Amino acid sequence: MTQKKQATDILITSILKGIEDVKGKEIDILDLREIENTVCDYFIVCSGTSNTQVNAIVNSIQKTVSKELHDKPWHVEGSDNAEWILMDYVDVVVHVFQKHIREYYDIESLWGDAKVTKIETEN
Repeated sequence: MTQKKQATDILITSILKGIEDVKGKEIDILDLREIENTVCDYFIVCSGTSNTQVNAIVNSIQKTVSKELHDKPWHVEGSDNAEWILMDYVDVVVHVFQKHIREYYDIESLWGDAKVTKIETEN
């Protein structure tokens, strides 16, 4: 396993922990590495039930990644209305949606060639 792949796997694990700590729902990991001209290696997509929970998920991810890996997102977008917040960790981009916005944009279908891993949650 390359060092980059190992670092990316550790980052993904930390992001998932942040999502699960505040009961984020419908977590999917889209592996984009086999698709040409993508901006990153992975998308992590999840849902929150309200703008409050979407913000809580984003804050939890930032805290967890910062504490465990001493890393922070290169860029965060969408915090103002918290319907869809994008967190860019360069190799991994996290999309935190409210359910109705996620259904509307359906980015999993836009990236239909990606290998999707669904993460089972306890909630």
